[in-house]
Amino acid sequence: MAVDYIVIVVYLAGMLAMGWWGMRRAKSKSDFLVAGRRLGPAMYSGTMAAVVLGGASTIGGVGLGYQYGLSGAWLVFSIGFGLLALSVFFSARIARLKVYTVSEMLDLRYGGSAGMISGIVMWAYTLMLVVTSTIAYATIFDVLFDVPRWLAIVIGGAIVVAYSTLGGMWSITITDMVQFVVKTIGVLLILLPVAVVKAGGFSEMKASLPTSYFDPLGIGGETIFTYVLIYTFGMLIGQDIWQRVFTARTDKVARWGGTISGVYCLVYAIGGAVIGTAAKVLYPNGLGAADEAFARIVKDELPVGIRGLVLAAALAAVMSTSSGALIACATVANNDIWKRLRGIKPDATPEGEHDEVKGNRIFILVLGIVAIVTSIILNNVVEALTVAYNLLVAGLLVPILGGLVWKRGTGTGALTSVVVGGLSVIGLMWHYGILANEPVYYGLTASLVVYVVVSLATRPTDAAVLANWRERLAGRGAPEPDAAPVAVPQ
Repeated sequence: MAVDYIVIVVYLAGMLAMGWWGMRRAKSKSDFLVAGRRLGPAMYSGTMAAVVLGGASTIGGVGLGYQYGLSGAWLVFSIGFGLLALSVFFSARIARLKVYTVSEMLDLRYGGSAGMISGIVMWAYTLMLVVTSTIAYATIFDVLFDVPRWLAIVIGGAIVVAYSTLGGMWSITITDMVQFVVKTIGVLLILLPVAVVKAGGFSEMKASLPTSYFDPLGIGGETIFTYVLIYTFGMLIGQDIWQRVFTARTDKVARWGGTISGVYCLVYAIGGAVIGTAAKVLYPNGLGAADEAFARIVKDELPVGIRGLVLAAALAAVMSTSSGALIACATVANNDIWKRLRGIKPDATPEGEHDEVKGNRIFILVLGIVAIVTSIILNNVVEALTVAYNLLVAGLLVPILGGLVWKRGTGTGALTSVVVGGLSVIGLMWHYGILANEPVYYGLTASLVVYVVVSLATRPTDAAVLANWRERLAGRGAPEPDAAPVAVPQ
């Protein structure tokens, strides 16, 4: 596997080089956190697709295909539908706000009453997202180098932390674009056709497998509903996703670039499910776990060199999600929690742009180390991811979407909704179990009822706050100080 090793090492070295390049561009807070808000359609589409399609979509998507057949595509379908909904209905307005975090948006809309609590919920979600992505390195490096789990996590995590700390969003943007290309070539253009051919083609696959493997709803209606509720709606409100929307040069780039990314997700979903279905033909007697299907088919069926490229594609999928979640976690921790504890407005930069960049670098480094250590200790990826998304959807979906579509929503209603939704889902997970569907169903319902009732029972949001909100939504808010524009790849 010497050639495969060389391919992977070159790829990882390239990621670090991109980090160094990004460090030279990140001169201001805007550069470091949102790539100067200057991404054109091609860069925006590629990086958005990269950040939403991570290890769960690639390794997990193939595993679901192995277990359920074509209906295993529903998890990634749900992600694609969420990205399409965000891009078509909300992204233009979000981009025009010129904020850095979801909590800043809530402050603008409700007059500063829900930012701290929502920031804590969003921080917990993004940290768990970093952890679950970091754990995935163990699977890939085990195939490559047969190293202990903890060492695989340290190697993969350290590289992501390094290039994210160096250049912030500029480094992450360039690495994500490379990762998008590698992922497309490795998974869709190489592994997909090879898997189908090795399995004997679609006719042989249909002859060898039960008909349920080709039933679009074979995975089960309740499972599909849960995927849509958690992942589709999660795409609408996650800080890691919004922070990419903030990088768009214009609201049109955010809308149309995101739509292209959403369509790409749907194609990727089908590709992963087909690969998994082909793996079931190749390994009919079962694997240790369904998620092993990706690594097994790569290891057994691909030639030397090509195998390294496809494993690099799997690394690309994991790294793009991990780095996006890491910078989102650090941004929320610094902007929405640490600054508020010090009595500083989130949009203020009292130390100057240079010190602001330095402060964000420190937060990325520290939280990256915390995520690596947590990943080594934690074993159950599915449970960690479920906790993250349950908190996000039950705690923040209603006040965020309510603020965007219902002018009667109030700050008290939003704050109560965050607290009741978050505490309800935690209590319900303790009662029903972390992996049960009921916690997010009932928690989200409680959040919605409380938001509506409390908003109607309290005084409407101050007219001046709503007027400022409408101005920002229209793109007429005060411009932020930025570095001079520079030429940006399209």
